[in-house]
Amino acid sequence: MEDVEVEEVFEFNKEYAQFLTENKTEREFVKTAVELLEKEGFNNLKEVKSLNKGDRVYTVNRDKAIIAVVVGENPLSTGLRIVGAHLDSPRIDLKPNPLFEDSELAFFNTHYYGGIKKYQWVTFPLALHGVVVKDDGSKVEVNIGEDDDDPIFYISDLLPHLGKDQLEKKMSEGISGEHLNLLIGSIPVKKDDDKEENSVKDAVLDILFEKYNIIGEDLVSAELQIVPAVKARDVGFDRGLLAAYGHDDRVCSYTALRALIDLERPLNTAMALLVDKEEIGSMGSTGMQSHFFENTIAEMVNLLDEDYSDLTVRRVIENSSALSADVNAAYDPTFADVYEKSNSAFMGKGVVITKYTGARGKAGASEATAEFVAEVRSLFNRAGVLWQIGELGKVDKGGGGTIAQFLANYNMDVLDCGPGLLSMHAPYELVSKVDVYHSYLAYNVFMEK
Repeated sequence: MEDVEVEEVFEFNKEYAQFLTENKTEREFVKTAVELLEKEGFNNLKEVKSLNKGDRVYTVNRDKAIIAVVVGENPLSTGLRIVGAHLDSPRIDLKPNPLFEDSELAFFNTHYYGGIKKYQWVTFPLALHGVVVKDDGSKVEVNIGEDDDDPIFYISDLLPHLGKDQLEKKMSEGISGEHLNLLIGSIPVKKDDDKEENSVKDAVLDILFEKYNIIGEDLVSAELQIVPAVKARDVGFDRGLLAAYGHDDRVCSYTALRALIDLERPLNTAMALLVDKEEIGSMGSTGMQSHFFENTIAEMVNLLDEDYSDLTVRRVIENSSALSADVNAAYDPTFADVYEKSNSAFMGKGVVITKYTGARGKAGASEATAEFVAEVRSLFNRAGVLWQIGELGKVDKGGGGTIAQFLANYNMDVLDCGPGLLSMHAPYELVSKVDVYHSYLAYNVFMEK
C-alpha cells in the first residue's frame, strides 16, 4: 500500500473500532446510526411529504433495523443499488423468567442466540446491554459492564482438577446451554425477621429497583443481551488486524452505512439495508423475511410521484441489484485441514466475493449469475478496489447462508461481498484493517453507479 492509503486505512479503522466498542446490540447500532445520518442531512422518511433527486432519508423498524437512502438521478423504476447487511451478532440472551438463586449465589438463566461455541463464553468478562419495558410502557436502557467502574458478569467453568468427565466429552457437549448461567450477585440482603433466611436474589432485586426502578416482573418484557465486556483492540506488532466482538456483521453494516453517507448524487438510488435476525434465519418483524424492505420501496414510489401501483413497486424491486454484505471465513493455517486453499479468502487481500453460499451440495444456496459477478469485478477493478473470491471452507466440512437468498427471491441480482474473518462467531473476532477499508470502498463504488 502507498503511505497515503495506509494512513486512510488506519484512520478509518480507528473510527470503526470506536463504533464497535460503543455499539454492541442492534438497538445501539440503530440509535447511533440515526444520529450519524441526521448529522449528515438525512431526514426521517415518515416525516417527509415528497422525495426528489438528491434527497437523503432513512426509516427505522422497531429500533432494530434501519434503511437509509440517497435518491439518485435516474427514475426509481430503473432500480436501486442496494447494500444489505445484518445488525445482529451471536450472543447470549436472558430467558423470560431469568432470576434464580442457588447456594447463596444469584444467577440469570440464559438462552444462547445464534451459532456459538458455548465453551468460548465461560470465564470471559461479560456485559449486560438492552432495554426493559415496564408495564406502563416506559423504557429503561441498560448498559452495565463497559465502564471501568462497572461490575462485569461471569459464567463459571469446572476446574480441571474435577473436570475429568467433562474433558472426555465432545467439545460441543462440554458446556451445555443450561450451563450458561450468568453470575450476577453473591451478597444476601438481611431480612427484618431473623427467622427468615437471607436472600441474594432479593438483594439483586433491591439493587435493580434502587438503580433502575425495575421490579422482578419487568424482566418478562425485557430484551437484555449478554455480550463480551471488551473493547476493540489492535492486534500484532504492526497493528494490521483488529479484534472485537461483533465483526459479524457490523463490519459490513458499518461500512455500508459509511459508504452511503459519503455518496453525493448517485446515478441510481442507493440504499443501505440493515436488518436483524440473520443469525437465526432472518425471520420475525425485524428480519429480512419481513415486509419492511418492500414496504419502504412502496412508500418511496408513492412519495416520488411515480405512477403508484403494486406492479410499479414490483418492477422497482426486480430492476434493483444488491450486494449481500456479509463476512466470509479467512484461511487459518492453524486449521488448514478444513479449508481448500486455492478457493479460500486471505486476511489483508481485500473484500471477498462469494459467488454462492449454502452447505455441501450448495443446499440453501444463493448463487449469483456469471454476468453479475463479471459486472461487479469489473466495477471493482476500474475503481481500484482490492478484492478476492472465496468459499467458506471445504465442500463437505460445512457452509453457511446470508440474507442474499431473501433478496434473490425478489428476482434481483445479488452477490455476497464482505471481508474475511478469523475466529468467526467467537466472542472476540479478527479482521484485517485493509479488508475493512476496501469493503467500504467496494460498497461505495457499487452504490455510486
